[in-house]
Amino acid sequence: MSGGRLANRYSLMQPLGSGGMGRVWLARDEMLDREVAVKELTLPEGLSPKERAELVTRAVREAQAMAQLRHPGIVALHDVVVEHDRPWIVMELLRGRTLGEAVQAHGPMPVEYVARIGADMLDALSAAHARGLQHRDVKPGNVFLTDSGRVVLTDFGIARQEGQATLTEQGMTIGSPGFIAPERLEGEAGGPASDVWSLGATLYLAVTGTAAYSGTAAERIRATLTQPLPVAPGPLGPLLAAMMAAHPAARPAAPAMIQPLRQAAAGLPAVLPVHHVPTAPRPVRRRHGPLLWLAAVAAVLVVAAAATAVVLILKNRDNGVPAAFTVPLNVCSLLGQEDVGLLLRTQQPPAGKASADELGPQCGWTTPGRGMEVQVQKDSDTRDPWAMSPESARTLFGNQHRYWAKNDRAQWIWPEIGVTKAQPVTRTPVRAIGGVGEEAFTYELKGPTGRMLSAVVFYRLANLVVSVEYTTLADRPSDDDIKQTALKAAQASERALLHAG
Repeated sequence: MSGGRLANRYSLMQPLGSGGMGRVWLARDEMLDREVAVKELTLPEGLSPKERAELVTRAVREAQAMAQLRHPGIVALHDVVVEHDRPWIVMELLRGRTLGEAVQAHGPMPVEYVARIGADMLDALSAAHARGLQHRDVKPGNVFLTDSGRVVLTDFGIARQEGQATLTEQGMTIGSPGFIAPERLEGEAGGPASDVWSLGATLYLAVTGTAAYSGTAAERIRATLTQPLPVAPGPLGPLLAAMMAAHPAARPAAPAMIQPLRQAAAGLPAVLPVHHVPTAPRPVRRRHGPLLWLAAVAAVLVVAAAATAVVLILKNRDNGVPAAFTVPLNVCSLLGQEDVGLLLRTQQPPAGKASADELGPQCGWTTPGRGMEVQVQKDSDTRDPWAMSPESARTLFGNQHRYWAKNDRAQWIWPEIGVTKAQPVTRTPVRAIGGVGEEAFTYELKGPTGRMLSAVVFYRLANLVVSVEYTTLADRPSDDDIKQTALKAAQASERALLHAG
């Protein structure tokens, strides 16, 4: 198609490269008289007209979102055009070569230079993650080193859209084996922490000259899931090990790693984010709220702007359950002061403390020896819980059920109620329950002596997935009392959601 034109404006001059997701052209924007890069997105074969239209629409929507993100470390997206039954993405033209090409040509890079690349890329990822966007294919071939000295992340967000529906239906994972985070290889959608893992693997290649996991694609996938993490030599070793922790909750958030890498780039001793312990035992899920699930206590960015987000009812179905929740509501309003006082057994109920992590907004109520937490969750594809569909909520609920069914050990700390040192806990088997939501499951946590400490309830209501946790350090309540208190808290939060409409 050399010599063709798009939108009666972009003149395609010659191909610059191609891959499984499409072809990149050198083109000229005749309106602005400048050279640009145009990516021709390839859609999967065998799609129906409806499926093709849906994928084109999704690609255009993602490109529009990316066009609003301006950062020197992210390739600028100028325009999106739909012609010849497929989308074309118009981007700034970069001159230089990829990180992968540079390593292939010259071998391992100096530690300070790799650290600067990492800091620049984390700064770019932080900006995107703050807007709810993930890359999903961070790898040496997508880190571009320009002739002017810029380090630029390319193909940002595009891989997420290309053929996403069809690939997901076929159970495939978009990405490059060896640079795909383990949780995504296990079938989870992944989130910002998955990008951090992929960048860690990319920097490992840059500083050592070899990939962390090598071999065929199948061998790299198997190694990522089963083999110990290789540690890079030198000052970047601990930093990359933290970024590539097996469980996403054990990885520092992207913003927390920028300063340590800047220190390494300046030739100074690099200090990991406070409390991060990469050598701690088996990793488990951690949330930023009052109840901390630890393998390594990572520094997780709290998105304060999202802390008050839950939803109001859009419309009701015949059975009284809402069809969807769409309008923000303070999560701390899901348990009233009377409910909090009864559940925590105090005449002076504490005020709720709102926070948020990558799973969604949450609120915690604590007194000495007791605490509760409510969180409304979202998947990594959705910016806010109220943007979830019932279908995506069902998928998220199922993923949570499967995750907790296979992770039974953790370390636990909750300073606000008096647990100031991490202690090991075990989880009871996950089991389905009734009495709350449209579907629900529960499990409990037991301390080193076998005494029950916490009960956790997950339930789905329309397009929402809600988790409720209750903990007590008191010896008097029976195990059944703890279970029932958690269930009552979940039921109270459900009533608040329904009453809000």
